[in-house]
Amino acid sequence: MMKKSSIALALTILAIVVAGCKRDTPVENTDNPVANHEFVDLGLPSGTLWATCNVGADNPEDFGDFFAWGETEPKDFYDWDNYKYGNCVDGFYELYKYCSDDSLTVLEPCDDAVRANWGNEWRMPTKEEYDELYRETTFIWTKINGVYGRLLTGSNGNSIFMPATGFILGGQSIGPGLGIYWSSSLQTVSLVSAWSLHYDWENCHVCGTYERSRGHVVRGVRTSK
Repeated sequence: MMKKSSIALALTILAIVVAGCKRDTPVENTDNPVANHEFVDLGLPSGTLWATCNVGADNPEDFGDFFAWGETEPKDFYDWDNYKYGNCVDGFYELYKYCSDDSLTVLEPCDDAVRANWGNEWRMPTKEEYDELYRETTFIWTKINGVYGRLLTGSNGNSIFMPATGFILGGQSIGPGLGIYWSSSLQTVSLVSAWSLHYDWENCHVCGTYERSRGHVVRGVRTSK
């Protein structure tokens, strides 16, 4: 006989799979009329609402598109050689934005991959919002339609699934079995990096060691229904 917790988990996963990523009722958005995407209230203290899918994905288990931090379009190659806001030559970094010259520590709306692709109602989460997500939900390693990832369940019983996407360095996909999602927050101790949610089957934390030129997936948030 299945335990109640196993039954509840199975029902939650089924609900996520059936829900998909598109809203049944269109959202009024004159800036981006195709930005109609499902979101979930996880009962977080801040009231932040989380999208059910990554940008560029049609289903919760799809990886979606990869972006360098501060860029709004996917590309085939992710390195400092073609990074929009900096370069690295012989180990020396030169940053053009989000650097000591401008004191910007959070992505501006024009550089937010979620907002650019989904419209003004949406944006990338900050480091603090990932901290809250980690602190206020349970993270269960599971598999949906053959894809491993973390099922995050809030205090109200609602859940989202975040697939383990890895990342792209150069033109190569690296780190299968890792979930690495950009936040909109710059790592201010090392300006060449930005904060990410990072997890695998065993551990989960918010990490600030990944360089901005790498390709990571993004998950959208919004503050109103």
